[in-house]
Amino acid sequence: MSLLNELSNDLWTIFSPSKFLLFHVGTRMTVMRLSNGDVLLYSPVLINPALKQEIDDIGKVVHIVCPNDFHHLYAGQAMALYPEANLHGPITLHKKRKDLAFSHILSSTPHPDWKPDIELLTIEGSLMHETVFYHKPSKILLTCDIVENFETSEHLLTRIWLKLGGCHGKIGWPRIFRLVYINRKKARASLQKMFDFPFEKVVIAHGDILEKEARSLLKTGLAWLKV
Repeated sequence: MSLLNELSNDLWTIFSPSKFLLFHVGTRMTVMRLSNGDVLLYSPVLINPALKQEIDDIGKVVHIVCPNDFHHLYAGQAMALYPEANLHGPITLHKKRKDLAFSHILSSTPHPDWKPDIELLTIEGSLMHETVFYHKPSKILLTCDIVENFETSEHLLTRIWLKLGGCHGKIGWPRIFRLVYINRKKARASLQKMFDFPFEKVVIAHGDILEKEARSLLKTGLAWLKV
């Protein structure tokens, strides 16, 4: 049985167990095969030998992307497995993780290898410094920490966390994390631009992918920010 879930031609995801403090929120990586045949890993997770084999069967990993200042925990392991790959991350993460050999600053300007496949948008006004990817061939938007989408959790503390954060059984963003938006006017302007991408599905790091009515669901999840 494949570990990777195929979302479209040349786009796969895998949801991996992961903890934030005491909470079981999990995280998701996207594997993208570019039109030139190279493979890009977006928001790397822990890669075991079976997963590495599936990735290698898709193509050569040339790009590894940390989309924001918080999705970097497994970047070192990914680079150890693929030492010739280019590592991309926001400039603030370069300063935060000086132990990682970043080769490129992630911004709204795509790497030349990506131009045929991806449009980028950096979300301003947020301490996360996240850049979202719009995959043009599939009309899928790749994000990490724009919204969360949990129906529930089998883990009691995680259920309590989701309920306190207003994210249990509905799409949203935890109340405490809303503080990362230090300039909401700039953030709203960026997020409104995000909706200019003609996306039909949204990949998120924490919770279920938005596959049906993705645009309206994403808008609902951002209603607190008045996007």
